[in-house]
Amino acid sequence: MSNEELAHDFSPMIKVYKDGRVERLAGTDRVPPSTQPENGVQSKDVVISQEPAISARIYIPKITTDSPQTKLPLLIYFHGGGFCIESPFSPAYHNYVNTLVSEANVVAVSVDYRLVPEHPLPAAYDDSWAAIKWVASHFDGNGSEDWLNRFADLQRVFFAGDSSGANISHNMTVKLGCERLVGVKLVGIVLVHPFFWGTEPVGGELTTPAATKEYMAGVWRFACPSTSGSDDPLINPAKDPKLGKLGCEKVLVCVAEKDGLKDRGRHYSEILKKSGWNGAVEVIEAKGEGHVFHLYNPICDNAVALQKKIVSFLN
Repeated sequence: MSNEELAHDFSPMIKVYKDGRVERLAGTDRVPPSTQPENGVQSKDVVISQEPAISARIYIPKITTDSPQTKLPLLIYFHGGGFCIESPFSPAYHNYVNTLVSEANVVAVSVDYRLVPEHPLPAAYDDSWAAIKWVASHFDGNGSEDWLNRFADLQRVFFAGDSSGANISHNMTVKLGCERLVGVKLVGIVLVHPFFWGTEPVGGELTTPAATKEYMAGVWRFACPSTSGSDDPLINPAKDPKLGKLGCEKVLVCVAEKDGLKDRGRHYSEILKKSGWNGAVEVIEAKGEGHVFHLYNPICDNAVALQKKIVSFLN
């Protein structure tokens, strides 16, 4: 067997060779935490758990000296990348969360969960839940992280994520609704181009190319080898009997016109309305854009408009 024989090819994200070698094609660059000269946002990295290894990058906006006592909403962010690439430390995510923190005037915790294939799902879900519980441990101001004790209002918490990170945000919100966490009030979630799928086509998926469908289903099977398939409630919320227990008051779903996942995002809002959940859900669409366009072209008009919408949702 040659070393070049592929077991999995999910370009442009990742290739896995039959000899076990893993080649990540994107999302491996890292930038250090910093104080941004343009907006005064400070960031630092924290260890949430040694075993398993879970960390996060925490951000605080330029805290005004006049009102250090005012606590700010807390955003917990889950990055995308098909569960297999990227991190809070990659330039795209660091810059994105940095700007969001500055414009929305929130504290943010960007979670570094373990990636597949080395750590198949549910590892990313388990790590994300551990990170949420770690955040919750600061509710009385006596947690291990000073910034959260001093600046974060745990009665105004939001989850957000893009793509697989939006999938994580959704699943964490269902878990929160079922299990409840002392001291944390989740107000809303922002799902940007969420990675949901299913065997039955929805919306315009009847005309989706077969190769695209196979890619989506394949990424999910790759990420979660123990799955029952594309109708697993973790990837298809329409099949989740617990959907109505979603543990927040409001949901913002962002879709992009040229994204193969667009119809799933719209479908999510429809099934949510019918699930018995009594919150408010809104869908916005970016015309002419593809999947996670805002991360790679953050100053284009549509990215600026998306950012404005998310900022007003958080406020």
